[in-house]
Amino acid sequence: ETKKMLETSVAGISLKCCLYNASGPRTGSIEALAKIGSSKSGAILSKSATLVKQDGNQLPRFINQVNLGDDYSQGSINSEGLPNLGIDYYISAESIDTLKAYQKPYIISLSGIKLADNIIMLEKALETPGISAIELNLACPNIPGKPIIGYDFEQLETVLAAITTVESFGRYPLGIKLPPYFDVSHFHKVAEIIIKYPITYVVTINTIGNALFVDAETESEGFLANNGLGGLGGGFVKHTALANVRMFYKKFLELGRPDIDIVGVGGVHSGKDAFELILCGAKAVQVGTCHWTEGSECFERIASELAELMRQKGYSNLEDFRGRLKPYSRRAAKRDMKEGEKKRSGDSVGRGGE
Repeated sequence: ETKKMLETSVAGISLKCCLYNASGPRTGSIEALAKIGSSKSGAILSKSATLVKQDGNQLPRFINQVNLGDDYSQGSINSEGLPNLGIDYYISAESIDTLKAYQKPYIISLSGIKLADNIIMLEKALETPGISAIELNLACPNIPGKPIIGYDFEQLETVLAAITTVESFGRYPLGIKLPPYFDVSHFHKVAEIIIKYPITYVVTINTIGNALFVDAETESEGFLANNGLGGLGGGFVKHTALANVRMFYKKFLELGRPDIDIVGVGGVHSGKDAFELILCGAKAVQVGTCHWTEGSECFERIASELAELMRQKGYSNLEDFRGRLKPYSRRAAKRDMKEGEKKRSGDSVGRGGE
């Protein structure tokens, strides 16, 4: 029963579970991807590949266990700089044969340093048998000297126009990973650009770029790479992710492209987090920071929590509630306030008895 409850599809690809890994943490090697394959994850997404192997930025380059309380995923900040083993590794016959044993969609993530690299990698991936889809990362904030493509609308259009005219385009579904947007006009502009092209899904959001952690004790930057600047993830970005999923879901409907699926990512560490992204319109949900800190066991736990929450609400599949976020309700707000007061009262009683 639980299995069927969580089934979904993205760009026509069937997923037995709506949860899968984000590209980045624990995805760099085939051994790491095999652990995802043997987990509850509904798909296997590779590390974002560049044309040749990259070591990434200087170490140390991340902080990944910032405690934000029980209700949120741990926070993270990273300036990895796309360390990966190169596109040929992820699309090799050996890699694909190894992952085929798990009978799950294998999605290749691409993040070229320049457009020409993306075109070469896309051509290679399109000619490779055994993969299911391609995710083009247009959102990495951690390459020194390189702008985030998704924020340069002219460049975004140039890239989409170029990649969608590649020979063999369409052999596999192509999705694009977007950075987070914060201005309402930007959601509309980006959606208007995307709908012009045969993009089958979007992944939103990547990290919020150029955050800074400060170590007050040592009076220094939080890590060495990129002058301490990195992409903010985990619980820090949950509500930004919800807003981005919701806004793009509504914009694609308004603009006549409801066929563009949305994969939500950002701050997921519980079934409730996943539920909220789906309620906002996501067809599937990626898990990044929580996968990083907890390992591939997180997929089973989050899936169980999501299924239990659905049962409590009387939902038998994702489409029963996907995209059906209701407007603000004064009654619901009063109920939440009462529940909060009860919780605080209980906490006070508990402390008083210690």
